[in-house]
Amino acid sequence: MLMNRYDQPSVVTRIRRIGLAGNPNVGKTTLFNLLTGLRQKVGNYPGVTVERKVGRMTLPTGDEVEVIDLPGTYSLNPRSLDEAIAYEVLAGHVPGEPPPDAIIAVVDASNLERNLYLASQLMDLGIPVIIALNMMDTAEQSGLRMDPERLSRLLGVPVIPMVASRGEGVDELRNVLTRPLAPPPPRQWHLMPEVEEAVQKLAKELKQLIPDKPESWYFSEALRALTSDQLLTYWKDREPAFYQAVLQAREPLQAKQIPYEQAEVMGRYAWLGSIVSEATTRQNHTTRSLTDRIDAILTHRVWGLLIFLGILLVIFQAVFAWAVPFMDMIEQGTEYLANWVRASMAPGLLRDLITDGAIAGVGAVAVFLPQILLLFFFLGLLEDTGYMARAAFIMDRIMSRVGLSGKSVVPLLSGYACAIPGIMATRTIDNHYDRLVTILVIPLMSCSARLPVYTLFISTFIPNKHVLGILNLQGLTLFGLYFLGTAMAFVAAYVLKKFVVKGSTSIFVMELPPYRLPQWKTVVWRMIERSQLFVTRAGKIIFSMSIVIWFLATFPRTELPPSFASQRAQIEQQYEEAVATKQLTSEQAQQMREEQLSQLADEEAGYRIRHSYIGRLGHLMEPVMRPLGFDWKISAGIVTAFAAREVIISTLATLYSVDDADETSITLKQRLLEDRYPDGTPVFTLLTAMSLLVFFVLACQCMSTLAITYRETNSWKWPLFMWVYMTLLAYLFALVVYQGGKWLGWG
Repeated sequence: MLMNRYDQPSVVTRIRRIGLAGNPNVGKTTLFNLLTGLRQKVGNYPGVTVERKVGRMTLPTGDEVEVIDLPGTYSLNPRSLDEAIAYEVLAGHVPGEPPPDAIIAVVDASNLERNLYLASQLMDLGIPVIIALNMMDTAEQSGLRMDPERLSRLLGVPVIPMVASRGEGVDELRNVLTRPLAPPPPRQWHLMPEVEEAVQKLAKELKQLIPDKPESWYFSEALRALTSDQLLTYWKDREPAFYQAVLQAREPLQAKQIPYEQAEVMGRYAWLGSIVSEATTRQNHTTRSLTDRIDAILTHRVWGLLIFLGILLVIFQAVFAWAVPFMDMIEQGTEYLANWVRASMAPGLLRDLITDGAIAGVGAVAVFLPQILLLFFFLGLLEDTGYMARAAFIMDRIMSRVGLSGKSVVPLLSGYACAIPGIMATRTIDNHYDRLVTILVIPLMSCSARLPVYTLFISTFIPNKHVLGILNLQGLTLFGLYFLGTAMAFVAAYVLKKFVVKGSTSIFVMELPPYRLPQWKTVVWRMIERSQLFVTRAGKIIFSMSIVIWFLATFPRTELPPSFASQRAQIEQQYEEAVATKQLTSEQAQQMREEQLSQLADEEAGYRIRHSYIGRLGHLMEPVMRPLGFDWKISAGIVTAFAAREVIISTLATLYSVDDADETSITLKQRLLEDRYPDGTPVFTLLTAMSLLVFFVLACQCMSTLAITYRETNSWKWPLFMWVYMTLLAYLFALVVYQGGKWLGWG
């Protein structure tokens, strides 16, 4: 007999798949990492951009089970896309994704009643539930004393006290999973009579349509459909008869003005309140907690904002200073590898492709990986200590003035790492208008892909000197670029909300988790995981683009004009005459010859590049970009950087090292400083560098960002709008910087 995707045995005999569910900030990710270690895979659920994280866990019996880390949710009545996916996976509504065999409900012991609300909803699904009573240490510090055994008896499910941050309780949790797990007991709480009767009737009708599900599942699904328009829509096409039955059941309740939408909240909390009072005792705790005392400073209206800006400044200073030794090592390793390939292979196109295309392009970006790792490390540290939620609270005051709420802060801060996860994080925003505006301004936050571009031009053109004795001018410049992008995001949000995406702003409500010492293992795991995603995503693009750029810079193979051959013959003749007449020593003559040949080789390479495909493209764009101070090479780099912002470095590295006549190692920084126009004026000046940096702060140079915006908005209208307004903004500001600087005499 074939079973459809609704079919599920009423009693679980063997655990193969475990769902990990819980409210946000309850330590769910920490527990997931402890249970699965590095045996994790990250992907997306079918048809949506919600992250699907799955890991493998080995039980004491040697059996392996799959652990699914579900998005954080406060209840099974979803308001955001994240919460909807968590509900649909648990209810078995995701095609190709069967419901888990058991659920670990991670509960914050210091907020027991609110956390048990979700846990009790999970119990009503008819799937075995284990409650991981986490943060027991925090509860005790706040004066709460708990009896986990009594709580287990009252709820009828296993309750495991834990401190996941220290690994306490993990072994006991694994042992419980090796035992036979029965479904939770029948529902112990009740709705108001009229609503109870309506739900029971709907549950019976649903059972006739979908047989062989646990009894409690029918009641839970009927209740969800009755009280949530969003969840009722799920049944409209799948079971039209049930959909119509729910609409009919609502009519008499609405006529009698019975608050059926709040009935579940009132019923559950009345029951949970009595359970919590029986299972917990509160000691006299009149002194303020450490978290409250710290928050009095860190969330202060004035000091809190200054401290937040100070923390960001310290992070950017550290990112710039601490990474230098590791960047030098990578740069030396890249040069060694390129020289080794040159020495091992015969001259030719293949060798040029490997050294000047692949190695030069990828190496020019790989050198900035230490800075990206440091950035992810600090962001993970802010999340793990609980400060990231305070940052959202602090910034809510500013966000509300531009028409957004604090719910937009976390996606915007995520944009510092990468715009893609930042845009995906907007699914937690339930207000459609706030979500759309947040998506449209996230690319203005300086992501880690911009960091290599910032670093290259700052380290090349900004003096490495101290300001006020403690601050580094290069670090201050980096902070200024991040500040510019952030400030423009706020301005753009205000303009968009006022003139383009008009709508009301939602009220910001966010729980501030207690401060915790960071779990260094978790922080490092998160840093490595995010960096791997960056490297795999960017690495593929950079490698392929480096090959494409090398091809565009190498072909067509233009014949050099006779004048170059004449100059080469003249150099050789001058060398021979200098040696023959003894005007110079042989060493001096040889040095003069090599310098002149090297300069000539650079001129030949420049001629070939100017007449290559990429040179023609750059020259085509140069009249438009020249008012910004950009020559044809920068213009070509900006075009190729649309694949990924950091690709401009690969482009410049290829353009400046396409010919290897000079085997001497010349860094990209030196090439930029030495480049000259035909009249001898430098191509790159401080003003040109600042214009380019401002352009990259504001331009949407990332096709992946546009693609994810399309997926999130389900329309090409908004990605195109995003690209147009950001490109115009970048051009205008870069124009003001360059032309304004020249007008002031800085050029």
